[in-house]
Amino acid sequence: MSEKNRIGDKVRLIRETRKLSIDDVSERTNLSASSIESIEKGELIPGLTPLIKIARVLGVRLGTFMDDQEDLGPVFVKGSNEKDKKSVTRFSERSNAVSSDLDFYSLAQNKADRHMDPFVIDIFPPSHEDVKLSSHEGEEFIYVLSGNVEIIYGKDKYSLKPGDSIYYDSIVAHHVHSVDGNAKILAVVYTPA
Repeated sequence: MSEKNRIGDKVRLIRETRKLSIDDVSERTNLSASSIESIEKGELIPGLTPLIKIARVLGVRLGTFMDDQEDLGPVFVKGSNEKDKKSVTRFSERSNAVSSDLDFYSLAQNKADRHMDPFVIDIFPPSHEDVKLSSHEGEEFIYVLSGNVEIIYGKDKYSLKPGDSIYYDSIVAHHVHSVDGNAKILAVVYTPA
């Protein structure tokens, strides 16, 4: 099994602070209690859609699950190499995933009261499973840094290469994956409060 997904501890802490049980969150998100428990234990790599549902029930932004501490001033992130990356949040849109499809590196991790969440995302080739589209409130902007990326957006497919970008409404079912190997993107995600 891969490294424990660290986002689960934050989900559990916020849920307990809000005095909500796993069953309360399950009922309000239409996610199974066992899935929420597995996310909290770090056993599953969650998809963005369930995590956004959990964030809305808990009354926090998606980025809150990735924050260590908040800063009211600007957040400066110095460029670094792969070895210097401090924290990664892993996501997968596959059912019961224990390995990552997308590794998110936050570029505004400690910025308080932000309305956008900028990330550098490493995208790994999809497994042999069927692609599962997701949708959630908000908007996304994606700029391809390296590799080739395919985005399924509703019934359309977009092929992006380095230097290409796309901006779309996240409420339309979509999926982002690499083509022919790993890829890296800059993504800015906006989810309304």
